Amino acid sequence: MSERTILVTSALPYANGPIHLGHLVEYIQTDIWVRFQKQRGHRCFFVCADDSHGTPIMLRADSEGISPEDLIARVSIEHQADFKEFSVAFDHYHSTHSEENKTLSTLIYQRLKEQGYISSREITQAYDPIKEMFLPDRFIKGDCPKCGAKDQYGDNCEACGATYSPTDLKNAVSVVSGAKPIEKDSVHYFLKLSGFTEMLREWIHGGHVQDTVKNKLDEWLEQGLQEWDISRDAPYFGFEIPGAPGKYFYVWLDAPIGYMASFKKLCEKEGLAFDDFWREDSTAELYHFIGKDIIYFHALFWPAMLTGAGFRTPSAIFAHGFLTVNGEKMSKSRGTFIKARTYLEHLNPEHLRYYFAAKLSAGIDDIDLSFDDFSQRVNSDLVGKVVNIASRCSGFIKKRFNNQLSDQCAEPRLYQQFIDRNETIAQLYEGREFGKAMREIMTLADLANQYIDEKKPWVIAKAENKDQELHEVCSMGINLFRVLVAYLKPVVPVLAQESELFLKLESQRWPTTFKPLTGHTINQFKPLMTRVDPAKIAAVVEASKESMEPVADAVVEKKHEPIAKTIAFDDFAKLDLRVAKIIKAEAVDGADKLLQLTVDIGDETRTIFAGIKSAYTPESLTGRLVVVVANLEPRKMRFGLSEGMVIAAGPGGEDIWVLAPDEGAQVGMRIK
Repeated sequence: MSERTILVTSALPYANGPIHLGHLVEYIQTDIWVRFQKQRGHRCFFVCADDSHGTPIMLRADSEGISPEDLIARVSIEHQADFKEFSVAFDHYHSTHSEENKTLSTLIYQRLKEQGYISSREITQAYDPIKEMFLPDRFIKGDCPKCGAKDQYGDNCEACGATYSPTDLKNAVSVVSGAKPIEKDSVHYFLKLSGFTEMLREWIHGGHVQDTVKNKLDEWLEQGLQEWDISRDAPYFGFEIPGAPGKYFYVWLDAPIGYMASFKKLCEKEGLAFDDFWREDSTAELYHFIGKDIIYFHALFWPAMLTGAGFRTPSAIFAHGFLTVNGEKMSKSRGTFIKARTYLEHLNPEHLRYYFAAKLSAGIDDIDLSFDDFSQRVNSDLVGKVVNIASRCSGFIKKRFNNQLSDQCAEPRLYQQFIDRNETIAQLYEGREFGKAMREIMTLADLANQYIDEKKPWVIAKAENKDQELHEVCSMGINLFRVLVAYLKPVVPVLAQESELFLKLESQRWPTTFKPLTGHTINQFKPLMTRVDPAKIAAVVEASKESMEPVADAVVEKKHEPIAKTIAFDDFAKLDLRVAKIIKAEAVDGADKLLQLTVDIGDETRTIFAGIKSAYTPESLTGRLVVVVANLEPRKMRFGLSEGMVIAAGPGGEDIWVLAPDEGAQVGMRIK
């Protein structure tokens, strides 16, 4: 088997939030494949980075009162800590906000421009007059122009599937400020994607993508490729386009270039030759693991950019499906939208790695995390079948034979049967058919346990003059365990490492030519893995639930209750109380008491959820004045983000009172 040179990437996680279990499907899948390649002796490098540019980053940093650079630095630390505990072992982890990425993005843009693939023209876009910024499609919401569904994004309707322009939305509002967007013209820069149509058709049909992906890409090609807008206007967090002040590279231009940038940084650290991997005639293999939702960017835009700039294209792009939990989309209200950190606080990360491996295939179908199946599979396979072999045999080896294995292999044919499956299992790993590989390995584990059950070492141990047989049977069990762990090493690296310590072995390569361990001394066995505790699964779910009871408003309902403990005036002075005008009020689907209010507090608009539905219809609230706690920390709720608290009075129910416009004037209140 000749050595291969391989560069592997996973899609870049966005630096705007934590890693969750849905993300981990991809990173664990990629890490397993990379570990397998390294175990086989290949020269394989695994790089990734935080995707650190774009409007959401800029707005979140602004809402937290910090710089975008501070935000992405903090998130990077959090992301890498999560990856490390899940044993996702990048050779280098970088950021798209790096000098390497800026240099490469500029180089690729300039080469595309020199080749005539860049054009510019004036376009009309939605503009937020309050925030003074152009709005991405996803930052505009309104009513679908086709089916009328409310609260839909500016590019497509999640209710009926229609696609449209943000200008087609009815009752459109800016997600940033709540203001009605206006239209404004601006010069933008475009990549002439249609110039790469034939190149892309040939590449797509060259075995570089899965068949289902190829069929979808063919549909897009048949529809004709449009020019791709690669620029965004200030304010924007990203790289400014050379020669175009106030214009920035769209995040999806520099994000995939982040793969190159991360590897370039690794080359500087390790003394590798960057061009050997990225020049057009490179013999190195290049693979991207991605989710099926970003195929368009990776299988059309990315190969076109690389070709136009004189770089090599990927050897293959491997797309995967989404994660469902208990058969449904991940849900915050049900506690199944689980962050990586929440899982780590309660459960063993190796359990999840194995479960994902047991479910993954080379296709793009979604995979389901069923908690019942998760417990049963981990407990049965890893603990009951594999670790149990070492547990059952090691005690006799320690007590009766001073931790030394027998001098000969008791069942050479059975042992060879385990070794002979190495190529079949290797082909399944190579083809990303991890679920089939796990079934093959567990079939061997069943054979090992069947052998031990038939020989019954616990019975032999009680018989006289049977020490030799006991020694050989238990040593055979340890040898079979050793091969199984070697096969599982890409999936459960921590278990493999602890098993190697137990077996007194160096890091195990792929078991192509393993000879039985004979006359070999092992260490005392220590428990390698415990069973899944259902109580800990319940704890993960509970910790992942977001409160179903919003605290978005303060309604005075304690008429007959004792007055709360007094506070100092200085504490009260911390509150920023403002009279706000209700611009818009809407019912909230699935909420009995809530109304969603868009309020003008003078220098900006806010979205606030208020529990006053029992007293007011949405129509009756428009134009009314309310008192708002403006400096209350925003609260993320099941229905959205509430950016303040409405103060109302009354005993509750239908008797809740807010001000009308003339009432505000009578008491001398004004909007700040």
